[in-house]
Amino acid sequence: MKGPLGFGNDDLLQETLQWQRKLVEGLKLLPGVEDVNYGVTERQEVWSDGKVKLYRFVSEHPGNGQPPLLIVYALVNRPYMVDLQDGRSLVQKLLALGQDVYVLDWGYPDRSERYLTLEDYLLRYIDGAVDHLRAQHDNQAINLLGICQGGVFSLCYSALRPHKVRSLITMVTPVDFQTPDNMLSHWARQVDVDLFVDTLGNIPADLMNASYLMLKPFRLNVQKYVGLMDILDDKQALEDFLRMEKWIFDSPDLAGEAFREFVKQFYQGNGLMHGSIRIGEEAVDLQAVRMPVLNIYAEQDHLVPPAASRAMAGRIGSSDYTELGFRGGHIGIYVSGRAQREVPSAIDQWLSRNR
Repeated sequence: MKGPLGFGNDDLLQETLQWQRKLVEGLKLLPGVEDVNYGVTERQEVWSDGKVKLYRFVSEHPGNGQPPLLIVYALVNRPYMVDLQDGRSLVQKLLALGQDVYVLDWGYPDRSERYLTLEDYLLRYIDGAVDHLRAQHDNQAINLLGICQGGVFSLCYSALRPHKVRSLITMVTPVDFQTPDNMLSHWARQVDVDLFVDTLGNIPADLMNASYLMLKPFRLNVQKYVGLMDILDDKQALEDFLRMEKWIFDSPDLAGEAFREFVKQFYQGNGLMHGSIRIGEEAVDLQAVRMPVLNIYAEQDHLVPPAASRAMAGRIGSSDYTELGFRGGHIGIYVSGRAQREVPSAIDQWLSRNR
């Protein structure tokens, strides 16, 4: 007999027995689960500056003659999300399509990097990597793929050094940092960032992770671990879960001065919308971004709401601007099955049209 909530004692008993079985199987399985690895694709270091390194991914596929594609990731997480595992790798798919793919790895800043600025990240590290690639490829302009905060960096860099960028791709990249549905922005705009950085120096990774998790506290701190019970008896699913957890909590500290500048100029000043961003002594003019631009956003993104990304339209100088909405969230756009089918091929086809 069903109760007022739609289930009865027999249902509860079966559910309890099922959970008990999964728990027993999980206790048998867990000791055999080794530390999960990431990064399915062989890569080679080709350039470095301090802790920042440029890697080239080794491809077994013939190239398609396109200029090199440089991936620029955010500072707050490790870039191996784009090459997480076999079958869930943006890099793997792009290589199979003939792209020549590189990635910048920011490393793990320590106290010696506290005073790094946005000028260092854009006009020292990104520019240095780009100059290296251009020197290796007949001084031609490169293709640039920026992701999240790395997309913001790539957009600003393309405005400052447009002759070095042939095509620009941005993924889950905010332009309007003050859309009403951006909870992270509401928090960042209330922070006394000067007191914050002057007190802490570099921003601890654990503090940043806690902030991101509290954007959806029940789902990210409770629900997903309850859901873990459903896969305790599935070794592959369990390893996938642990691999994602490893990426989430393998976060670098953030260089204090660069964090201060980024929060003040982008979140609090909404500088891309108002034309007030400065990198060192140089002003960022989005009208200087005249190369072809592909802007990919996630339709269920709680960190970069679609409106924050779509604000790019009409603010850059390019007459060749394309938007692509992806049915998924901020992380799913890299690793979900749909993303693996749709995103790499969309990037490759768009680059091919703009040869």
